[in-house]
Amino acid sequence: MKLSSRFLLDGLYVIAGAFLTVAAMAWSAGTAGWTAFGVSVGIAVVAAASAALAKKTAHRLGHGLIALVAVWSLLAALIFNGSMLTWFAFGDAIALGVLALADLASHEASTERVVHSLEVRDLAGNR
Repeated sequence: MKLSSRFLLDGLYVIAGAFLTVAAMAWSAGTAGWTAFGVSVGIAVVAAASAALAKKTAHRLGHGLIALVAVWSLLAALIFNGSMLTWFAFGDAIALGVLALADLASHEASTERVVHSLEVRDLAGNR
């Protein structure tokens, strides 16, 4: 069984979103802001590269949106400070996690559909 790169990257984005969500509320605004900046730079680069190299439109759209949220998050980390930074980092982390889960669900739904249609055809062919 082959592990899909889209599945792996979406899992990474979900974990990053969960980490930043907790970090935004647990750490001081400055620490959380710089952490959000660093993680967002990495996610923006990986998601943009993945979107650029993707063959399917759904993959391009999902990872492109994740890259846009990551770019906004890193800009917000540089522009805002104090409680505004805390709440922007928190909101951006939740948006990142939600988009990653939506892309993951989209990927799994399309994969499940293909597997189901293969199983149905196989059972029909054996009768």
